[in-house]
Amino acid sequence: MFDSLTDRLDGVFKKIRGHARLTEENIQAALREVRLALLEADVNFKVVKDFVERIREKAAGQEVLKSLTPGQQVVKIVHDELLELLGGETVALNLKGKPAVFMFVGLQGSGKTTSSAKLALKLRREFKMRPLLVPADVYRPAAIDQLRKLAAQLDIQAYPSETTMNPVDICVSALDQAKKDGFDAVIFDTAGRLHVDEALMEELANIKAKTSPQEILFVADAMTGQDAVTVAKSFDERLDLTGVVLTKMDGDARGGAALSIKEVTGKPIKLVGVGEKLSDLEIFHPDRAASRILGMGDILTLIEKAQQGIDEKEAAEMERKFRKAEFTLEDFRTQMRRVKKLGSLEGLLKMIPGMGQLRKQLGEVQMPEKEMARVEAMISSMTAQERNNPKIINTSRRARIAKGSGVSVNDVSQLLKNFTQMQKMMKQMMGGGKGPKMPKMPKMPGMPGMPKMPGMPGMPGAGKAGLPGAEDMEGGPGMGMPPGMGGMPGGMGMPPGMGMPGQGPKGAKSGKSAKEIRAARKKKKAQKKKSKK
Repeated sequence: MFDSLTDRLDGVFKKIRGHARLTEENIQAALREVRLALLEADVNFKVVKDFVERIREKAAGQEVLKSLTPGQQVVKIVHDELLELLGGETVALNLKGKPAVFMFVGLQGSGKTTSSAKLALKLRREFKMRPLLVPADVYRPAAIDQLRKLAAQLDIQAYPSETTMNPVDICVSALDQAKKDGFDAVIFDTAGRLHVDEALMEELANIKAKTSPQEILFVADAMTGQDAVTVAKSFDERLDLTGVVLTKMDGDARGGAALSIKEVTGKPIKLVGVGEKLSDLEIFHPDRAASRILGMGDILTLIEKAQQGIDEKEAAEMERKFRKAEFTLEDFRTQMRRVKKLGSLEGLLKMIPGMGQLRKQLGEVQMPEKEMARVEAMISSMTAQERNNPKIINTSRRARIAKGSGVSVNDVSQLLKNFTQMQKMMKQMMGGGKGPKMPKMPKMPGMPGMPKMPGMPGMPGAGKAGLPGAEDMEGGPGMGMPPGMGGMPGGMGMPPGMGMPGQGPKGAKSGKSAKEIRAARKKKKAQKKKSKK
């Protein structure tokens, strides 16, 4: 969502870092660019004016102007002010009620019904609560059916509302049932309108008065920009909102709503919808959002995503196999599937500090999702015996696997060759499987099928005491990327050296196969020998 804003701010900070000393003229020019970037991102103009003024006051101080790293100091000031603009600290949901009552309000099409189901799933998974979904929108066609179907998908109970019933009576009756049946949470999916009107507000005020919800959450479509802020303000004046839920944060909108809504309404963003799946609802962390906007990544969210898909026993077993070099194609397929669960590789790269600019540097090189799918198809076309012991795969078996996965026999052979090389490398690293003997590590390769990663730009306040390997990176202290995203809990990374067939670093760059590259090398060596003679 914040890609265009991140690009603009990155350009501003590069100019600032280019000056050995900053003057008031430099700062003025930079802040003019920051103001334009925020206005283009559809941030409320009053919010932009106050934001830029606060940065100007702090950046014009003598401590910044005389600092040895004035550029980094300005970036830090912008980061701190951006953090404040987004809400400062993470505000948790209020779950104290018996049951806890949540009331979703907003205009039609903002995503209230889907967000209600997403919250129910989140409460059950993360807070071990038993939620009751209450369809209270009797006006929109099929609104009640939609929530019932979503509840059935999640195996969560939904109140049996009917379109002939009064919305206020539905909510009161559902709350009584929840108390009798021991539900921990009740979620009201209320009606929306195409615009704010008095009848809607009166109905919502009556529901609030008779059910006393702990949380009244305004659901805003992040793609509506500043208009979402205006609507949120009118809802807040009548209902006294406790927080905001921003949906479609994974879209390509400019992000103005997220940056304006807290400043204008005074109400924190509590939840964000980051995808279409019912599990794609996250607690909003202002510090992480600020870091993403400034291109510093979001390592904590990346780690949390990894932890959600990890079983500790499986992770320990995988570590044991790595140490003894017993890693099989079955294990490799499992690791690929785990990585895919984390989301797209492009999305994961954005969470790693400095990697947001990688797509531009790679040019037309495509992310290896399709290649990973082909490799998975090849491995899935093998029998369990073949996956656990690839040595038995002869020519006829390779032909069968190729037909079953829709690839050529050469592709299957390349996969098996890569896998054999990886096993040899693992045995060398582990001292032949006898113990954890680690030789001098080779240079870290990039992700499968992509060129080696460039150095990462530095982060404000990061120094030699920061992340390991930061001193050797181009562009100051930053964060390198181990092979296949290793370092995430439970060995979520791909094994070292396991590239995609015909997709090594040089292959990705030149478009040649491994066979053609080897032939070219031999030819070059032969020419050198002739010239020496």
